[in-house]
Amino acid sequence: MLSFLTGNKVDHQMADIKKAREIIAELPADPLKALAEITQWLESLRDTKAFKVDRLFENIDLLDAAAKNHQRKLAQDYFATARQQKFQENRLWASSYTFWKALSEAYLECVARFEATQTGGTAFRKNLPVIVARALRTLTLQLKWVLVRYGPVDPRVWSDIGRLHQFAEASGFAASPVAIYPGSHGSGSAQQEFLKAVMLTASSTDGLSPLHQEIAERAVAHFSPGFRVTREPGSGCGYCFDIANGKPPFRVIGDKMPASPTARFFGAGDALAQLIRVESVIRETGAIPSDVHLGGVYDNETVLPVLRHLIAYWSDDAPARSAQRRQTATRMTVLRGMPEILAALDPVNSDALDFSDPAEAENTAESWIVENVSDGGYGAIIPAAKSDWVRVGALIGVKTEVAKHWGIGIIRRVTRDEHQQRRVGIQLLSKLAIPVRIGKSGGMFASGPSETNDSALLLSTTPDSNGEVGVVLREGIYNARDSLDMVVNNKPYLLMPSRLAEGGEDFDWAVFKVMQRSS
Repeated sequence: MLSFLTGNKVDHQMADIKKAREIIAELPADPLKALAEITQWLESLRDTKAFKVDRLFENIDLLDAAAKNHQRKLAQDYFATARQQKFQENRLWASSYTFWKALSEAYLECVARFEATQTGGTAFRKNLPVIVARALRTLTLQLKWVLVRYGPVDPRVWSDIGRLHQFAEASGFAASPVAIYPGSHGSGSAQQEFLKAVMLTASSTDGLSPLHQEIAERAVAHFSPGFRVTREPGSGCGYCFDIANGKPPFRVIGDKMPASPTARFFGAGDALAQLIRVESVIRETGAIPSDVHLGGVYDNETVLPVLRHLIAYWSDDAPARSAQRRQTATRMTVLRGMPEILAALDPVNSDALDFSDPAEAENTAESWIVENVSDGGYGAIIPAAKSDWVRVGALIGVKTEVAKHWGIGIIRRVTRDEHQQRRVGIQLLSKLAIPVRIGKSGGMFASGPSETNDSALLLSTTPDSNGEVGVVLREGIYNARDSLDMVVNNKPYLLMPSRLAEGGEDFDWAVFKVMQRSS
């Protein structure tokens, strides 16, 4: 039958608004299943070209609202536990990433159809700034889930972000405030959403753990009203993004300024001073201000390192390297985490400081390629088929081909290139890890040392100028109120706590005043 007799009927279950609402109402209660179904519906809407653009947006809006609680629950589950089973972690990540990708593509389809036809009712045209702002927000969240795994960002994401911002500028609504979503925190503008995306990238999240990345993304969103974007370089705009070339943002260094008319200079602007004030308040009062929204309830010890990291990267001056790097090509044997390091170094049977490779290390150690070295650590390449456990903040044992002893390091940065090859930056705590025995002490006036029934790693052979030594303990052992007894080479020592340098998933790196006890 000819279409001019029947009309252009859309062959899709959500073509009828009543049926669309029934589909939403019948979504599973399980967040993983619900988000999977919503993702499939979004993809099918995107691919159904017969939809008028206003009805397309109406359906996308329904699915977007229906997904809110489900995607929030999956994100909470993903970041709630530092170490999950790999299968479950993959399911949570894949579900979240594919949802945000599908949602961004659906909103981008609305914009593309409008650009191509310039059609759409009055209501759709009124919602166009909202659609563009939502598309930019979904791209930022897609970006976030890629960065959580330290992965390379698809150039398509940068092209889409730049194209949307160009469209918003050309349409004259880039900086116009709109209600992007209902609710008290739903207002903003397309320009503000654009700035969230580029500032998240400028925040160097490859040096943060996944949980810290989550807090950083929330901090970027919270402080985004203070961000700045201009067509000329200036104070508070130390980064640049060309909205037409599909490449990631970069920091502007020296007088080398891009000449492109599509270059946009951006930075923290007034948000930096606001961030510094909040960090100071938390540090001085011990409480996170009630008007600072970071998407969850976190303790100060979790939030403060993130805020300090952001302060460093939001400033006009990039953090300088603490030591010069030298190119090299050698192999390094790596032990994973505190339990494996202790097992390999076998502190129970060690009576001397001359430790060769124990047999235990051969079964569990990995071999990485060192590509550069400095006084502070290493840059290394990880074999593609290994090391799913690698993450920022992980403790590792390290031993290069030319080293005689095991050292201790912490992974500080993780990146992944387009070939899925990972590179890590390692801070070296000590070139020599000395296994020792420790136990809770009765104090300096006790008649003798306590029973030393636990293992630890001493990071130096002699105290520093302050009479202090670094010790890596099992997680949870350090307490600022408790002294420890330590036995090295059958000699007893008293360790009086000075400070916790860093707490990790399976270790405490602490500094102690050390005194030798009489035997």
